Amino acid sequence: MVKNFLMACKCLVAIGSYAQNGTVSPYSSFGLGDFRANATVENQMMGGLRLYADSIHVNMRNPAAYSEIKLTAYTAGISHREFRLKDFNEEQNVSVTNLDYLAIGFPIARNAGLGFGLMPFSSVGYNLSSQPTNSEGQTVNNAFSGEGGLNRVYLSVGYEPIPNLSVGATINYNFGTLEFDRLQSVEDVLFGTRDERESRINGFDFNYALNYTPQIKDKYTLYTHIGVNTQVNLVSKNSERISSFSLADGSEIEGIDVNLDEQGLANTELKVPTVTTLGLGFGQEKKWFVGGEYSFQQLSSFSNDFLGQDNVVYEDASTMAFGTFFTPDYRSLSNYLKRITYRAGLRYEQTGLVVSDKEINNFGITFGFGLPLTGVSGGPTSFSNLNVGFELGRRGTTDAGLIEESYFKVKIGLSLTDKWFIKRRIN
Repeated sequence: MVKNFLMACKCLVAIGSYAQNGTVSPYSSFGLGDFRANATVENQMMGGLRLYADSIHVNMRNPAAYSEIKLTAYTAGISHREFRLKDFNEEQNVSVTNLDYLAIGFPIARNAGLGFGLMPFSSVGYNLSSQPTNSEGQTVNNAFSGEGGLNRVYLSVGYEPIPNLSVGATINYNFGTLEFDRLQSVEDVLFGTRDERESRINGFDFNYALNYTPQIKDKYTLYTHIGVNTQVNLVSKNSERISSFSLADGSEIEGIDVNLDEQGLANTELKVPTVTTLGLGFGQEKKWFVGGEYSFQQLSSFSNDFLGQDNVVYEDASTMAFGTFFTPDYRSLSNYLKRITYRAGLRYEQTGLVVSDKEINNFGITFGFGLPLTGVSGGPTSFSNLNVGFELGRRGTTDAGLIEESYFKVKIGLSLTDKWFIKRRIN
């Protein structure tokens, strides 16, 4: 099983590396870029809910869920996203394919589990242009581009000290490089100017969770969840170079490295505020579940002084998410369709990003299937599955000269199970 998982990961990396920019959104030019989902396909297809936990799936968003792990679970996922970017005058279609996560979880004691993995934390990837007219009536050509992102490695532990009560903690290490580039040229002028900025970023944060899941009438379960993702404390080492270049061949004419120490910008601190999540759900184990979550964040305290963007401010952010799943009969021996898990959800985000006095909000509808990796005519001989998900959504607005994003995402995840540390009974 381990060998098969490693082979699957190699295939996923090969596919995901085809376009690892991570995003093509113009809104990734702000802050630290687009924050990624940081959740498995199973969670994402239920609107991103984190409160549900079971014994065979990794839940990267909820460390308390590792207390439920009974088998070693490997998981990996990729996504393909189609975007339609539209402003007041025109629209453009673009796409991006990514490796989303690699993770593993396994039991370390009767009521305790451990997990670790790697995933993107944020992504920058955009190409924008504008052509205003200066005071002398000349056209000014501006081209903006950015790329890069932050990755995250994490280690989680979950424990159930008393029946139905689980606690967990995660330590995250975030690291990566963001690059921003601006080119400007003026009509009938032979030379243009270029402003290149780079931030090398790293830092830690922690995630704490508590699940309380009492049984009701011996058949149903009430799911409650409290999660706190602490402030992300990042240190950014910055550099900036300003140069002139020839419009004829693009070659640099003259350039200087800006002394950022004099401005106090060579080393800056970035603090992404704490996110608190409250969740409530109800369901029948291995049969069905329905739940909702509310998250809030005081994002108004965030800033990135090095970028110095005048048209953006941050307000407090919040997210409402609802999700459900249904498995007709996971033990069915004769009907494969009954062993499929059907998932659906929706999510509404007030992102806290305000550009040109316009709030940038996001709405998405999700749905998908968990397909058991067993024969159609055979019984449920393992708990491994292939998860396929879809998401339709919209973010932003065409008001104030901004861009509206409509997107369609296809997500594929592998969830493989195995048993470790079992003694041989026959030599």
